[in-house]
Amino acid sequence: MRQPLRWPWLNLDPDEIRAPAIAVRIDVTETRAEVPSHRHRKGQLVFALRGGVTCRVRSGLWMVPPHCGVWVPGGMEHSNDATANARIFFVYIEPRAAHLPNRCCTLSISPLLRELIVELADRVQDGDARDELLTRVLLTELPRMPVQQLHLPISSEPRLRRIAAALAKHPADRSTLAEWANRVALSESSLARLVVKETGLSFGRWRQQLHLIIAMRELASGASVQQVSADLGYESVTAFITMFKKALGKPPAKYLSSVAQIDSSMFVA
Repeated sequence: MRQPLRWPWLNLDPDEIRAPAIAVRIDVTETRAEVPSHRHRKGQLVFALRGGVTCRVRSGLWMVPPHCGVWVPGGMEHSNDATANARIFFVYIEPRAAHLPNRCCTLSISPLLRELIVELADRVQDGDARDELLTRVLLTELPRMPVQQLHLPISSEPRLRRIAAALAKHPADRSTLAEWANRVALSESSLARLVVKETGLSFGRWRQQLHLIIAMRELASGASVQQVSADLGYESVTAFITMFKKALGKPPAKYLSSVAQIDSSMFVA
């Protein structure tokens, strides 16, 4: 069961605050939480210091594992779904305040940038010289962060949305392309071409990307590799680790360690 995400104060409207950038810290309770679909003028960086967040936009799903962030340009409709016990930060940035993409992307967050975000979120910003300096460094560093490939393209094509919804609900479903084609009244070759046309990926690669997003979310929330492997329908833990390493270059434990270069316990209040 998901609960509404609780703001640290009531009636926050980031668009009413004219600072070039503001940061908000939110601690999620033991229950998963969500921010329903919405939009705002400012761009938004969704950054997880602990736990994970999944951002949904019209064109896809974006995973925010620990110590990474998803950039959502201003004016783009989106929703956020946070794992239980997550510690997340929303950084709202004025349009044209930094040279950031006009599309969603998942970014690694350097130790310097993490500390800047945490410091800004924990301060009562009053526009003093130190606030201005911290903000200026943040807006300089953020565009330099490398992009991570934790994105699932989602098409508006009804049959593909139906398949995506079914796989998200039952990720262990190992139905073949031919079986899915039969369910949506297409030939196997027609469905294969449709997936490539709409997502740029083969069906197998598309399903694997969904598995990676789910795996990152669950591992970030504390699930074991063995549990995630079983939940995704892999025949063995070794098979899951091999898939993960082939896709992201490292096995799960090493990958999570590489993106968590500083211990989140440093920032426990």
